[in-house]
Amino acid sequence: MNERWSVDDVWALSPDASSTKGALKIARPASWPTRGWRAGPDGGVAAVWGECEGSGAKRYQAAVDLVGENAPASKCSCPSRKFPCKHALAVLYLWATGEVDGPDDGPAWVGEWLESRAARARGRSQKPAEQSRQATKQADRTAREREELVASGLEELELWLTDQVEAGLAEAPRRKREHWTRMGQRLVDAKASGAAGRVNALAPLTALETDWPDRMLEEFALLRLLINGYRNGRDLPERTRAAVRERIGFGLRSEEVLRTGERVRDRWRVLAKRDSTDNEAKLTTRRLWLRGEHSGRTALSLTFAAANEAPKPALRPGTVHDAEVAFYPNGYRATIAETHGGGDAGPPGGGSVTEALGHYAEVLAVDPWLDAWPVVLADVRVARDPEWALVDDTGAALPLHTAECPPWTLLAVTGGGPATVAAEWTPWGTRSLTVWGEDRTAMSL
Repeated sequence: MNERWSVDDVWALSPDASSTKGALKIARPASWPTRGWRAGPDGGVAAVWGECEGSGAKRYQAAVDLVGENAPASKCSCPSRKFPCKHALAVLYLWATGEVDGPDDGPAWVGEWLESRAARARGRSQKPAEQSRQATKQADRTAREREELVASGLEELELWLTDQVEAGLAEAPRRKREHWTRMGQRLVDAKASGAAGRVNALAPLTALETDWPDRMLEEFALLRLLINGYRNGRDLPERTRAAVRERIGFGLRSEEVLRTGERVRDRWRVLAKRDSTDNEAKLTTRRLWLRGEHSGRTALSLTFAAANEAPKPALRPGTVHDAEVAFYPNGYRATIAETHGGGDAGPPGGGSVTEALGHYAEVLAVDPWLDAWPVVLADVRVARDPEWALVDDTGAALPLHTAECPPWTLLAVTGGGPATVAAEWTPWGTRSLTVWGEDRTAMSL
């Protein structure tokens, strides 16, 4: 039986961020007056279908085959060249959130499409060995074509970066937003959605009051490093190569990670949680930082949900869980495979500022594009001299990112005294996320 997908599974199929955003805009029951799911021979969900009202007189017909050959496979009557398109993603999202009823075979076009897929599969199944060879060749060809597209897009990005530097940064504040997003769209077309996101993020940098030229040059350098990393991937360590490909946009579905990823069972401490909402995309992102008590490994659970929903997993900072996690190839992002119970825990073992920065440097050597990493600091105080910072008993300090995390709650909990703090260290300062006060209980900030 095909289990109902999670929202994360749906977004893992999205070819790029613009498709996710477009899907969320139309993923409303009112936009899909006709929708349903078809049952397979075992009674499970074999396909999801729907008809979406658009700007024209005819509705867009979208369907997703969940069990057929090369599933999931999608069909839509819209003119998009993306697979799956936003309509297919939207009807999957509605199913994942319980807004699609069934079983319902639906209109004739649904059955005709599924039967045509099944007929092609039957024809190929007559020659299994040949079919296997053909499928392998097709997969190899598809992968090779994508690699060529990505290489072409990164080559164009390299020329574009050269043009920006030669034109001078003085022109940057006068550039319209389309100047940056145009290059981002070309990268999306080249199947390099991760790189596209970094380019699109350049647009708002010039609005910063200070140090925007330094920030922009830093981003230019990281993009150039990403290009070089892709070209020299065979010579890179395995985890760095995985980080490069993930930053470019070669993603993995959580199902694949659960099937093939490195698994580690441990008592996982929940150090910190950070939810951030993109109001434009109506998407909430949850970063959950875990640390294994026995393995010492750090794990990042990164999940997504619609803006009005709470992402999963709902693990609370300050708790510890006997769980098994499956790691992505980059060695730190993970998905939680199984949990075997948990409960409250005291403060985790923390270190000094120097130790935290040393660990961050080690991780940054593997993934230079990392923009946040958890640090646990023991016996630190909140101080201001002249900027707000966390100061340990040696006098070493980490500046606070006060624009996102003002220090007032942290000061109120600690009373200015020493405490254990879990935070995210970023290039722009420290985001304090969890503090353990005198009673040794955790409080999220």
